[in-house]
Amino acid sequence: MNRLTSFRADFTASIVVFLVAVPLCVGVAVASGVPAELGLVTGIVGGLLTGLLPGSSLQVSGPAAGLTVLVFEAVKEYGIGTLGALVLAAGLLQLAMGALKLGRWFRAISVAVVQGMLAGIGLVLIAGQLYALTDTKAPGSGLANIGSLPGLVADTIGSERALSAFAIGAATIAILILWPRWKSGARVLPAPLVAVALATTAVWALDLPVARVKVNGLLEAIQPPGLADIGRLADIGVIGTVLAFALIASAESLFSAAAVDRLHDGARTDYDKELMAQGAGNTVCGVLGALPMTAVIVRSAANVQAGAKTKLSRVLHGAWILLFAAAFPAALGVVPIAALAGILVYSGWKLIPLRDLRPLWREHRGEAVVLMVTAVAIFTISMFEGVLIGLLVAVAKTAWETSHVHLEVHTPDDEEEPVQVRAVGNATFLRLPKILDQLEALPADRDIELDISGLRHLDHACTSALTNWAEQHRRSSRSAELVS
Repeated sequence: MNRLTSFRADFTASIVVFLVAVPLCVGVAVASGVPAELGLVTGIVGGLLTGLLPGSSLQVSGPAAGLTVLVFEAVKEYGIGTLGALVLAAGLLQLAMGALKLGRWFRAISVAVVQGMLAGIGLVLIAGQLYALTDTKAPGSGLANIGSLPGLVADTIGSERALSAFAIGAATIAILILWPRWKSGARVLPAPLVAVALATTAVWALDLPVARVKVNGLLEAIQPPGLADIGRLADIGVIGTVLAFALIASAESLFSAAAVDRLHDGARTDYDKELMAQGAGNTVCGVLGALPMTAVIVRSAANVQAGAKTKLSRVLHGAWILLFAAAFPAALGVVPIAALAGILVYSGWKLIPLRDLRPLWREHRGEAVVLMVTAVAIFTISMFEGVLIGLLVAVAKTAWETSHVHLEVHTPDDEEEPVQVRAVGNATFLRLPKILDQLEALPADRDIELDISGLRHLDHACTSALTNWAEQHRRSSRSAELVS
């Protein structure tokens, strides 16, 4: 393929990705509780800076729905001024992890935990954006949002303004579902752009009394962190948020990279370089006081499907966002918030792997349990604690599955000969009750020879327990010998 043909393919793909990115950038920012322009800033940095760096050539970065809940909680607790410091610290941490060659280790994270994380985020996102669909402020946590839904329904029915907003939001979701089914139309215009354009046109034509996006201007929205904001990084709670930003953004980006690699036949992702590219982008976003960035599978898939060949497509998409934000900022002020909420409700629904859950339950029930526990923990407690709980459950499941041990018992007919018992497998404290139950069920009036040479692993708890069992059996006037 010559350079001109490659340029044409990248140019066309960049337009498609730009049209997909703009409504998502604005929607994520509004849902995160920050000015809409900050979402565009992150999209610009993701294209012009991260897009230039090595790592994954076709993956596109920007603000993601997956971090919306965490950003909203951080802004609510620490203020928008501290957001830049959080993102800056997370970016520097990602750079350090990339320099230490830790990028590939993220592939060791249980897929069930990542899917559960995304599902939990999707649930929280849906529960919160249902209120934005009616131009109403959400109560707060996931459980509080669910508990207040009956009141939301009653208030919506009795309010013309809320019903108008809900109609716009519901119509947006319907367009997002139906538009891709029109293949020829979907190839020309992406569903999010069509949905927002039609919703905005309907609000303008019918003069509906619904809330619209507030516009401050690109430069006015940028709020670099001050010294006081950076000083808050010493707080324990803030450190936990930084870790959550860095780890979740890194995991989502690198899992997205693996998914994008499966969509094309070009160069594979260098995970360490991609991690550093994400870190560089987040560092700059932090300096500008913008939203954290991740690689976004929706934009990345659109980039590949539009025929992109090189990283030029994602760099150009960042240039188009910059041009749009600089030349047409007033265009954002006519966009109804309910339409953006509809996009995020749909995005949240797509994060929940309903199609994969049933076969996963049939074939790998333990993985399905990890997924569901992670999702429920995130929804009911918080993002960071939910991910930690999911990781702990995944580790416990793996430890249980790998600690298989069984006893091979041979009982000679001659009662003067010892009963021969051979332990095989991995003996850990998780299987200790089973081992002791089997040993105690052996004849108490016969000598026993326990051969543990077949164990691939024997932890301290099992060693102590088996030694104690042998001592007790000897005291019962019979001998018990451990053979290793």
